[in-house]
Amino acid sequence: MKKILVADRISPIGVAFLREQDGFEVVEAYGSSPEQVLELAKDVHAIIVRSETKVTAEVIAAAPKLVAVGRAGVGVDNIDVEVATERGIIVMNTPSGNTIATAELTFTHMLCGARPIVQAAASMKEGKWDRKSFSGSELRGKNLGVIGMGRIGAEVAKRAQAFAMNVLAYDPYLTEARAKTLGVEMTNLDTLLAQADYITVHMPLTETTQYMLDEKAFEKMKKGVRVFNCARGGIIKETALIEALNSGKVAAAGLDVYEDEPPAKDCPLRTIPNVVLTPHLGASTKEAQESVGIEVSEIIAQVLKDGVINNAVNMPSVDRATLQALRPYLTLGERMGCVLQQIAAGLKVEKLRVCYFGKVADLSAGPLSRAIQRGYILNISGKHVTDVNAPLILKQLGIEVEIVKTNINSDYAELIQLEAIDKAGKAVEIQGTLVGKSQSPRLVHVDGHDLEVSLNGKILFIKNEDTPGTIGQFGTILGNAGVNIANMSLSRVKQDQLALTAFELDSVPASCAMDELKALKVVKDIRLVSVTC
Repeated sequence: MKKILVADRISPIGVAFLREQDGFEVVEAYGSSPEQVLELAKDVHAIIVRSETKVTAEVIAAAPKLVAVGRAGVGVDNIDVEVATERGIIVMNTPSGNTIATAELTFTHMLCGARPIVQAAASMKEGKWDRKSFSGSELRGKNLGVIGMGRIGAEVAKRAQAFAMNVLAYDPYLTEARAKTLGVEMTNLDTLLAQADYITVHMPLTETTQYMLDEKAFEKMKKGVRVFNCARGGIIKETALIEALNSGKVAAAGLDVYEDEPPAKDCPLRTIPNVVLTPHLGASTKEAQESVGIEVSEIIAQVLKDGVINNAVNMPSVDRATLQALRPYLTLGERMGCVLQQIAAGLKVEKLRVCYFGKVADLSAGPLSRAIQRGYILNISGKHVTDVNAPLILKQLGIEVEIVKTNINSDYAELIQLEAIDKAGKAVEIQGTLVGKSQSPRLVHVDGHDLEVSLNGKILFIKNEDTPGTIGQFGTILGNAGVNIANMSLSRVKQDQLALTAFELDSVPASCAMDELKALKVVKDIRLVSVTC
């Protein structure tokens, strides 16, 4: 039974969906204190939050079974993604559920910036009839600068075009083909700032985007520009905006997000008449909340039941079809990584080279390469190794990962080759493939020797002089130790050179038996490998 903590209120339809799934226990704990969340997290496999509950490093440390955290919304500011990644926990959000709601709110702010509806309404409720003070302007023919052309930015652009606005778009990742499809004019940030009559931001808050609109940016803008932010507080520097509003550089502004939420009661933005403020309402529609609630429930169920990953912010997503095609190769890759690390023990490895040959080169390399890395460090870093943190752990160990896809022919239709390489270029190499209708994972090449070994259980590799009676000696020692040999593969490159013998064993030989094998003059190297994944 897998336990899911729904820490913040989501759509009842989403909760009902989780309860309908076999093997899930759902705990609803809305409004819990941080201390209560710590207690509840002790035995949960997944946590669902909105923006209220914080999934801190302390919460993650208190949850040894935690596999995934789902955010019913876009931002993951309330989740310690870095610590979650280190622990191998998947963090997922629901970026599409509130797209329309946020785009519509943005456009509402733009309309209120063009026509002072909020101020006029307040005046009417005070019993006044003041038409002269609330003159506005039309959107038609104006330049709208959209900073960030993701889902929400694109939807805002569509609505602006319906109002006959010209859309200038800045986004480092926007392609010319995509811009043409959207009907927007690609430009650089300085040009956008200089030419736009209206500016709206739709970027995530990162080190790069923080204070993207600061004092220098406002200096570049037209006098009378109107500025809006329904994305993330901190993209616009509030002190710079306040100064621009007071100087008349900015004619109007609309904000749904703030550097500090809620903003202080004495925040100057609250008193400036030509600013419309809303309390982070971007996703606050019935439709959006229902959508993100259902979506977060579905992605959590998928990852817990089937390993399908959608909308992950700290690793590549893997859809069901891709996962189905990859499953046998993921097993092969993980076991090969596990074996290579043990065979290469003693080598100061600085690079792990992963080569894909044949059909496997056409598959999605991301998930497969992560499985290989997970297997490689499994015996180094323990049980908390997952696809999420495996690349990070390797990086921390100073091991570079190189991925190569090649069309060079091999003896197999599909082949994975792994190399562990030290600073001097010395390498230990293995190759593996899938065999038969059952797609059994097999080693087919180890350090210059062709052989065939099933990637299961215990494997004893012995590099020995190729002399008569040697294999009999090995078998006698193992037999006397009560160890059954399930299978054996012998390989030699040329006569009178060293041979490699691989024994598939039913049990681990006692240390005295291993010492006896090592003491044989013909034995040059011996490695006992456990395929534990």
